[in-house]
Amino acid sequence: MCGIVAAAATDNVVPVLIEGLKKLEYRGYDSAGLAVLRQGGIERHRALGRVAELAARAEGLAAGTGIAHTRWATHGAPAEHNAHPHLSDGLAVVHNGIIENYEELKAELLAQGYAFTSETDTETIAHLIAACLKIQPDLAEAVRLACRRLKGAYAIAVIAEAEPDRVVVAREGSPLLLGVGERGYYAASDTSALLQVTRQMIYLENGDLADLRPDSLEIRRIHGDGGEVVSRPVVVSQLAADAVELGQYRHYMQKEIFEQPEALANTLEMVGGAASLQPGLFGADAVRLLGQVDAVLILACGTSSHAGMVARYWIESIARVPVTVEIASEYRYRESVPNPRQLVVAISQSGETADTLAALRYARELGQPLTLAICNVPESAIVRECALRFITRAGPEIGVASTKAFTTQLAALFLLTLVLAKLKGRLSEAVEIEHLQALRHLPVAVQKVLALEPEIAAWARNFANKHHALFLGRGRHYPIALEGALKLKEISYIHAEAYPAGELKHGPLALVDKEMPVIAVAPNDHLLEKLKSNLQEVRARGGELYVFADQGCQLQDADGLHTLALPEHYGPLSPILHVLPLQLLSYHAALIKGTDVDKPRNLAKSVTVE
Repeated sequence: MCGIVAAAATDNVVPVLIEGLKKLEYRGYDSAGLAVLRQGGIERHRALGRVAELAARAEGLAAGTGIAHTRWATHGAPAEHNAHPHLSDGLAVVHNGIIENYEELKAELLAQGYAFTSETDTETIAHLIAACLKIQPDLAEAVRLACRRLKGAYAIAVIAEAEPDRVVVAREGSPLLLGVGERGYYAASDTSALLQVTRQMIYLENGDLADLRPDSLEIRRIHGDGGEVVSRPVVVSQLAADAVELGQYRHYMQKEIFEQPEALANTLEMVGGAASLQPGLFGADAVRLLGQVDAVLILACGTSSHAGMVARYWIESIARVPVTVEIASEYRYRESVPNPRQLVVAISQSGETADTLAALRYARELGQPLTLAICNVPESAIVRECALRFITRAGPEIGVASTKAFTTQLAALFLLTLVLAKLKGRLSEAVEIEHLQALRHLPVAVQKVLALEPEIAAWARNFANKHHALFLGRGRHYPIALEGALKLKEISYIHAEAYPAGELKHGPLALVDKEMPVIAVAPNDHLLEKLKSNLQEVRARGGELYVFADQGCQLQDADGLHTLALPEHYGPLSPILHVLPLQLLSYHAALIKGTDVDKPRNLAKSVTVE
């Protein structure tokens, strides 16, 4: 959840630390802090709230070695005394993750005389390293000894007064990468934080410890008797620095909504000029592995789980393969019946989602080796641990509420549907060509829907003073209703629920009155007439309906009924088009309410802790 930046360089690293935190603020923004090494020792600055507060306090500060952190609270409430870095006996530590055995360690350290000034598990790490330094005076070796005692997920960065040109970092379960610069070495939770100084990245593996100095870098293994020295490849990041700039838009969420045509075009580039679908889209071994599949298990959290729910409709109807969609955090804690011929699909924007990663590992432990990652980050843990992978090319998504990551996940899942159907002999050449044409036209179709923003913004004014909203959809558009409700909740703080429209009479209809707007997704498909009947049930009870309808649905504005026609009907791919107006509706409702669109309260972008 939290964000880390660290640097050991020959010039002033404070601007790098501050700018890096700004890029990582999507990971947490309860508090921020930094610590640098100066002639007088460690100088620490912390601030409650945004990185801008910290930047003001650190103005004029200069140092060549430092660590910084932006926090999303897990242990201990958002408060300055809980903000990182935490200090102990001349060293400072920042940490992302959760230490599961911190209470046991804390009791041991209290007995040794260490005083705690926060409620965080991170302070336990600081005192533990300080205790290890008394046994082993080398900082890297002391950090390694301490890490061997930690249970849970962590990425940490450590500096010590006794070694002013050195930063030691380590990771186990939480993301951390290194940057190789011309004037030094850097570390961060995310590539975007380091693009300001380098595009040469080293992706640490679980159990790696790195010793950073201005002119050298050494990577060792935490476990093992001697801390084996290892080599990790340098990768040149393809992420452009300006891709994480706001540009002409008011918020990152708005920018990312309007980047969806390009994101989809990039994601679908490999089928743009293809005459047919190739299983190799999912990896060199795709034909052999996917050919074994007789069922699909989709593991995901949040918005990604909604993408999986849409995919269930696609895969079962087109490929005729049974699908189960599981919330990752639930799947890993229940007994399930494994199927070694089941394709386990892990969906994650970051590729570091803790619950999804743990669920993937659990599925493999149960004897299910056929695994596929659908992810936006090629170097991420989930991608590395799967046999097959499809990298969506959404680019960086900074806004906490996912938009372009979701639609590119849907595009990837539709490709998977078609490939499975083809391998099963259930996709005729004519139908394959038809679907490929639809995919090629998809970015244009998305652009047409986004052009409806002024009309959607006008509708949003009717939501700003509401406390509740109901979203309705049927079939493969029910998950789109769920996604619309989630977006409204996330950024406008309006309580919203989504139901299959056919379930109205089974309870939700009791909630309908003139004060609760009802938003419906109305594609022109075989369920349209049934949906119209459901809408009449709402109108008959005084509900105010807002319907996003395809052309040809023959829905007209009337008392209590507001309609907005989408430019075209798009068959199976219709869910991708229908989610766009729901994203815009939520964005403009939040804009009117004055909430923090990109950084909604209590939420962080990458959920890298359980």
